[in-house]
Amino acid sequence: MGTRATPRPAAGADRWFGIKTRIHAKLLTILTPEQLRSLNKDGVREQLGVSIERIVRDEGIPLNAGERDRLIEEVLDEVFGLGPLEALMKDMTISDIMVNGPDSIYVERFGKVVETSVRFKDTAHVRTIVDRIVSNIGRRIDDSSPIVDARLGDGSRVCAVIPPISLNGPVMSIRRFGKRLLTVDDLIRLDTFTPGIIDFLAGAVKARLNIVVSGGSGSGKTTMLNTLSRFIREEERVVTIEDTAELQMQQEHLVRLETRPINIEGAGAITQRDLVINALRMRPDRIIIGECRGAEAMDMMQAMNTGHDGSMTTTHANTGRDAFSRLETMVMMASSSIPDRVIRQMLASAVNLVVHCARLTDGTRKVVSISEVAGMENDELIIKDIFLFEREGISPGGRVLGHFRGQKYKPVCADRIRSYGVKLDDSIYDEVHEVKD
Repeated sequence: MGTRATPRPAAGADRWFGIKTRIHAKLLTILTPEQLRSLNKDGVREQLGVSIERIVRDEGIPLNAGERDRLIEEVLDEVFGLGPLEALMKDMTISDIMVNGPDSIYVERFGKVVETSVRFKDTAHVRTIVDRIVSNIGRRIDDSSPIVDARLGDGSRVCAVIPPISLNGPVMSIRRFGKRLLTVDDLIRLDTFTPGIIDFLAGAVKARLNIVVSGGSGSGKTTMLNTLSRFIREEERVVTIEDTAELQMQQEHLVRLETRPINIEGAGAITQRDLVINALRMRPDRIIIGECRGAEAMDMMQAMNTGHDGSMTTTHANTGRDAFSRLETMVMMASSSIPDRVIRQMLASAVNLVVHCARLTDGTRKVVSISEVAGMENDELIIKDIFLFEREGISPGGRVLGHFRGQKYKPVCADRIRSYGVKLDDSIYDEVHEVKD
């Protein structure tokens, strides 16, 4: 379903919302909320048909068959779903839904952000949908806890903020995840990387190198982590740790852990650091943290240094090199008494590769650099680029042009990859990895 229907005039929109509100209210006089929840959509559809016919007849509302069917669907969405957002949730080409207010709803489709003609009746209508989302997942949102970050039933991630934190009323952002997990072939076709580069990364995972995936918001870090996880051997025990579960791991020997916020009494929080410490007692072969953003980086680095080779995580950063500054700061959050030199030594021995992802101006997502941590010199980390995406310009259609190029540097980890039975031609570190036109 498209997101841009022909906008109705304001008066027509208000009339439509008025009819829909009366239908909804009429339905609640026939069935209680408990009865509504116990029925399926088809059962309620019959009741709605009767209610709509009665209101149309009693109040003389001009409504044709198409409008009647549409009204039934929209009221069903109000009762069971996310109201006006249901049409957007059914559109599988949409990756993000951003509600800035009742009259300002944007979506991201194919990497481009556009405004839609979808709207809520008013601010109270937005708050009703936010409250429904929160209550369905056992969370709360109110003046004392005005921010909630949670997961919908289909796996989508939702972040909602209400006043007094939000100055323009309740707002929310929904990060969608496709029902079909992108395959390696899909990502090659989308020019996220080339066959030679993914062969190198597959070898790195099989050789149990510790990998950090960095990038900005929406750059494809989680997708990259899911892709790398495909190369983990089935017999390995994997423990994942996330604030909000997003990873779509393919292993059977898998333990998934998720943090818990504080309860209404202000206690009971389970942090990522708590889960990392607990995971070390669960005999994992690899630990995968969805995103390092705080003191848990300290425990993650220690795990990588103490027999949990092959662990992976993501972090927000503008470049692969900046990722180390971020990790260094996060380790200091756990203990400010550790000297900078010791932290860098810990990072140098813990992290083998940094895979940096970016969303380019044309909306495409690419692995723009793969770098190796080659040790320390004069108390500074030595970071060597292995592959880079080199931009060459913009096509007339707005597409970013460029190619992946090996940096003529054979990484230290190449021998380790070979020792695990992965054969890579050394020429991949020198050659240009072309993308399709």
